[in-house]
Amino acid sequence: MQFSAPLWLTHALRAQRGPVPWNAVVRGALAAGPLLLAGVLTGRTSAGVVAALGAMLAGINDRPGSRRAAVRRLGVPALAGAAGLFGGSYVGDHTGPVALTVVLAGLGLFAGAVSAIGPVASASGTQLLVGAAIGTGMPLPEPGWQRALLFLGGAGWLILLRLALPTPGAIADDFRFDGERDAVAAVYDAIAALLDATAGPDATGRRAALTAALDHAQDALTGPRLRRHASSAAERRLHAQYAAALPLAEAATALAWEGEPIPARAAEGPRRLAGAVRTGGTAGPLPAPARSAAGLRALDDALLRAAEAFDRGVRPPRREDAPDAAPARPRNARTLLRTALGTGGREYGMRVALCFGTGAAVAQALHHAHWYWLPATIVFLVKPDLGPLVSRVLSRAAGTVLGAVLFAGLAALVPRPAGLVVLVTVCGALIPVAIRHFAALTAVVTVLVLALVMVGGEPQASWSRIGETLLACAIVLLVGHLPAPGQKGGGVRARLTLAAEAAHAYLEQVLGGPDDREVRWALRREAYRTLAEARAAIALAAAELPTLARHSEGTDEIAVTLERLVDTTTACAVHLDDAGHLTPQHTKRLTALLAELDAFREREGLTAPKPDLPVGV
Repeated sequence: MQFSAPLWLTHALRAQRGPVPWNAVVRGALAAGPLLLAGVLTGRTSAGVVAALGAMLAGINDRPGSRRAAVRRLGVPALAGAAGLFGGSYVGDHTGPVALTVVLAGLGLFAGAVSAIGPVASASGTQLLVGAAIGTGMPLPEPGWQRALLFLGGAGWLILLRLALPTPGAIADDFRFDGERDAVAAVYDAIAALLDATAGPDATGRRAALTAALDHAQDALTGPRLRRHASSAAERRLHAQYAAALPLAEAATALAWEGEPIPARAAEGPRRLAGAVRTGGTAGPLPAPARSAAGLRALDDALLRAAEAFDRGVRPPRREDAPDAAPARPRNARTLLRTALGTGGREYGMRVALCFGTGAAVAQALHHAHWYWLPATIVFLVKPDLGPLVSRVLSRAAGTVLGAVLFAGLAALVPRPAGLVVLVTVCGALIPVAIRHFAALTAVVTVLVLALVMVGGEPQASWSRIGETLLACAIVLLVGHLPAPGQKGGGVRARLTLAAEAAHAYLEQVLGGPDDREVRWALRREAYRTLAEARAAIALAAAELPTLARHSEGTDEIAVTLERLVDTTTACAVHLDDAGHLTPQHTKRLTALLAELDAFREREGLTAPKPDLPVGV
């Protein structure tokens, strides 16, 4: 009998792979270390420490992508961190231990609920709580408002580096759009890969990869313009190329749903378009696929429109009142608020409040000089988007021990403060690589933080850092497994509910809504995106210990059914465009999938409404 390691253990050993992001490594080396050096040289060491902290936390969020997306991904959490530092500084100076614990627990409830909205909101909640913990406990001579400005200055310096430094090898058009070009080109590559796999067993995986590529490209094109004038040729061209990919993706998905073999030349057109995006040139002649089926006819029409958009550098035909931007996710403030106040937001907010408040109370009771380390460590440990609970705890403990032991040895050898500044610089450069595994990131950040503390004039604190981390791990493990009122697995079910609502909205638009392809493509994007988020949440829940994983059992079946429903809806849309009516195969598949979802809704208690379908479907 072959032994199979449990998911909660294999997840802790798993690391992301990929090429070294050298541009991010350079930015990391130029961020925290130089800021700390500037503070040392000017006699404002504490100011340099705070600015370096801001740059370090921003560096953790410095992921591959476009420059415009980086402004929001780095800037919004930095603003939240500065607000936490500002508020924590004044609360810490004017409240006692009990009131301070209550305030921090309440802040944890708010930050945890907001974190359920999405990745940027989650990073903002993290920095809000870390900033509050540092502000309440870290002895700094600057008043709160100065600390907040210094923190923002450190993060702003990294954002400036992200906008100004070119990516190696970026030579086409304007180098500031290299991240956008890579993202849009990856969409066309993913379309070609899906077309190659339409009749094979890899079609489902290729369709999921296309969804991920479209999500990444949509994020890359979302954000502030990098030029003041909307007439930027590179900017308009990128939006045109992304918009031209949407009907191609729709046609490729419909062909994959059909499951019939298609000519190999059908994938050549999207591949040539991908090359044109990367080089900044025109697409040139594209091989036309056969027009023997509705999906192939849709693919051919989409290729013709794409060729025209690429050669002329303009957007394919769209409504005259449409903004000059990529189709946005149809989420409004009410939807985001409902996510934060829903079962997932409430459940996560309560966990964060209990962990953060308990950590603050225990740390103050111990009267430790660095008591703020305990609640700050808990913030990272309690975050589910960093991995399953046991995986986070194991990785954090191992990374902290490794980093603390390594720093203890290095601190005894390097000169001060110059050697410590070099350590901060090297660690800043290593963060973009170490971020691929939580234990490696923890080790690098531990060395960096201990170096900052020592530069600030405090004694070597490696061993106390290990003790604080192990105590934080124990608190998070205990609170994370405490029974909570209400439905279990609320975060997963909240994601599934959003995915079901998006799928039904897309289905209603295709079968009964006005013939508006812009709206249809936006709803299709939302349906697949929310599904991807739900699948990610389900995968994380499955890798928890059995006591937690069992609360999400069966949810993967719902996600699979929703995925099949969205695929079928896409096939219906393409066939309706071609013939004006559905075939018995389409209606039979839709009826079966909706019945299956009704059964799941009753069994799992999903709150998503049933779609309002035309009579006869």
